[in-house]
Amino acid sequence: MNYFWPKEEVLDKLDQKMTRAFHAVHNLSKEKNLYMRDAAYVIAINRVADAVKLRGWV
Repeated sequence: MNYFWPKEEVLDKLDQKMTRAFHAVHNLSKEKNLYMRDAAYVIAINRVADAVKLRGWV
């Protein structure tokens, strides 16, 4: 497709995505009293479970 993005745009979007991901993990960690690593794992498993359901596999 030959898309070209300016470096600043890529870094800005990456910063936004990483910040949202951190806050999601941190909030779940505090809410459920989990380690950050475990909270990240819970989020990842939930995303996979949602994708499986949306595809109708379960």
